[in-house]
Amino acid sequence: MNSNQSLAEDLVLRRERLQSAMQRQNTEACILTSSINIFYLTGVIYAGYLYVPATGKPVHFVKRPEGFSLANSVPVQKPELIPDALKNLRLPLPSTVFLETDVLSWNNCLRLLHALGLSEAGNASALLRSLRKVKTPYEIGMTRQNARQHEKVYEAVPSLYQKGMTDIGLQVELEYWIRQHGSLGIFRTFGENMDVHMGIVLSGDNAGNPSPFDYALGGEGISPALPVSANGSVIREGQTVMVDMAGNFTPWMTDITRVYALGKLPELAYRAHQVSLEIHQAFLETAKPGTACAALYELSVEITRKNKLESFFMGTRQQAKFVGHGVGLEINEPPVLMARSREALEPGIVFALEPKYVIPGVGAVGIENTYLVTSCGLEKLTIVKEDITAL
Repeated sequence: MNSNQSLAEDLVLRRERLQSAMQRQNTEACILTSSINIFYLTGVIYAGYLYVPATGKPVHFVKRPEGFSLANSVPVQKPELIPDALKNLRLPLPSTVFLETDVLSWNNCLRLLHALGLSEAGNASALLRSLRKVKTPYEIGMTRQNARQHEKVYEAVPSLYQKGMTDIGLQVELEYWIRQHGSLGIFRTFGENMDVHMGIVLSGDNAGNPSPFDYALGGEGISPALPVSANGSVIREGQTVMVDMAGNFTPWMTDITRVYALGKLPELAYRAHQVSLEIHQAFLETAKPGTACAALYELSVEITRKNKLESFFMGTRQQAKFVGHGVGLEINEPPVLMARSREALEPGIVFALEPKYVIPGVGAVGIENTYLVTSCGLEKLTIVKEDITAL
């Protein structure tokens, strides 16, 4: 299939991928409840249970909205009704099942297992994340479309800045701008306690403030209730502003970071920024299908050490232990580019690379781009000025 295939064709392809994986693992059914995986397999979101047998068509057990119209759908209000509904559809009860054990509550897992008369379940969360890691032609097309709109955010930053502005003031203006220009307004992440708003803006030394959330750089935030991103610092002469705003203009996201500065910076900041660009170029020259993600992480560390910047790499007070991550329907999909990764690049993977440095007294430098792994190497999907831009 080519990149112009229809959504309907692509949904069939995604379902077939899942069912083939289920058959290889001798699992008779997969029950999905998360919005993200229901959307991935159906193109819509409903509250309920998407029942995917190892062969045949899925069944949609829908709680909400009432009157939801989808082929092969059955209204249900609780999981205990699923067995009778399957019998009415002349479908057998499964003897093995996958559940989203990474995101579904323990109580709801138990209710589903008890309703089906089972004592254990495989991990559908891990399986779906593995499948979603490699994008279909339709998903790649949507990612390209998203990138074109996302790039415009960074072109708009200088015009949105005003003298005397705080970092939170700039972030609010950016959030307003991206919503006006088509952002979906939701920044989906995977994992426990991964709160964030529509992106991260870090000015000056706030870039070095650690966060409890698993991002490359955190920031203090404006409240202990959301300790990440801008903290109300005034944007000052001789400091940087790092902008890492959400690229969610289609369901398939891209990830971009760019750096802006008010006035001249110390030479160390420009040098560290250039090393980040060198790491991106080294990836373009060496990464290809089969390249180990751990080796790519070590490449970024090696270039950093060669330039004697390791004390600034990926933070100062708290240093992130990865340099890139997959991107898709969620901003933090596999693979993760880190030392302990056992994964390798495959054609169709979309990932973000973000080698960043925090310079005390100045702020963060370095860029982030989103790349597609092709059969012959990497394709840069996000094209926007990469040098430090003056405000």
